[in-house]
Amino acid sequence: MTILGLDHVQVAIPRGGEARARMFYAGLLGLQELPKPPALAARGGCWFGSGSAALHLGIEEPFHPAAKAHPAFLVDDLDGLFDVLTAAGYDGIRADGELPGIRRFHVFDPFGNRIEFQQA
Repeated sequence: MTILGLDHVQVAIPRGGEARARMFYAGLLGLQELPKPPALAARGGCWFGSGSAALHLGIEEPFHPAAKAHPAFLVDDLDGLFDVLTAAGYDGIRADGELPGIRRFHVFDPFGNRIEFQQA
């Protein structure tokens, strides 16, 4: 048995958070919303993707944001994304130089989930 790749990452959101998720993940980050299969759509949440990256947002009750665990997205314009998020009021963005050759920052989505963005 060999693992061949990663299909998606799932992050929890609270019930009724889909509109805010769409504003952040599609509106600010530019991810495309992907259709959920009908059997799963009834559960709520939403799916997004771009390139080979797929993010599933699922409803969790009670909801607890992931403050440490996080997806890390590769981007081609880290500075531009930083500017977009800052202009949208996302303060508390934390950049660091801890990984040689990789620029990155972390931000919290509208629900308090930690999200990382990197650029080589």
